[in-house]
Amino acid sequence: MRKWAFIWLALLLVVITGCSQEAGTGVSGPSTIQKVIDRKKLVIGTSSGYFPFEMKDKDGKFVGYDMDLGTAIANALKVEVEFKDYSDFGGLIPALQTGDIDMVISGMTIRGDRALAVSFSDPYYSSGQVVMVPKKDTSTQSWKDLDQPGKKIAVGQGTTGALLAKQLFKNAQVMDFDGFTNAALAVKQAQADALIFDEPGIRVFEVMNKDSVRGVYEVLSSENLGIALPLNDQATIQWVNSFLASYRNGLDDQASINKWFKSNEWVNQVQQQ
Repeated sequence: MRKWAFIWLALLLVVITGCSQEAGTGVSGPSTIQKVIDRKKLVIGTSSGYFPFEMKDKDGKFVGYDMDLGTAIANALKVEVEFKDYSDFGGLIPALQTGDIDMVISGMTIRGDRALAVSFSDPYYSSGQVVMVPKKDTSTQSWKDLDQPGKKIAVGQGTTGALLAKQLFKNAQVMDFDGFTNAALAVKQAQADALIFDEPGIRVFEVMNKDSVRGVYEVLSSENLGIALPLNDQATIQWVNSFLASYRNGLDDQASINKWFKSNEWVNQVQQQ
């Protein structure tokens, strides 16, 4: 009897252990971080044109704050890094879900609806949404001044700015454009009366186009940017969060912040918007 009881307990332990591993990892097979190490290559999805996070220099090389972060992750893993560019920001999460990329570093705001499809790292940058208007508009001081019939508000499709604008504006028309650059150009070319987007992107676009546009720096909402990872890949989430805990505000991160956010010296070295 004691023998059978021992066998039964052993089988139960195997079942419990198996269930715990399943619940703990949420995925079957090797984690994404292990696959990256094995293949010696990290593939990061991004959507260039979001200054100063992800851009291309005049030689076509990816540069920016997010590129520095992605490169630092690859260096920590001792693997090479490849950045895959998606002109449609909305295509990043599907690409992560199908395994075309290992993670997304693209100024992506941590949101509940997105977290149903992917897992997010801890925040690596905090930002806010602001308004940009044509330079000739000298009267707008708040988004409320723009919420009038006949006004057109440009947004990048799938961005947090688009979601926020559709919640705020009850009378003005909100117009979706393919990415930040096209939405910003719509304001510059007088096809729209304003743009809602992240503050860093607006500040850089204003510097580059100071005769055409101006920013209205009333912060409409604050938000955190995170690295999007495969859903419930706990080993990868834990590794990335551990990396961020040591990287954020360290020497390399400070150097990157000083270069991209506190200086404009790089503006003439990148492909213009």
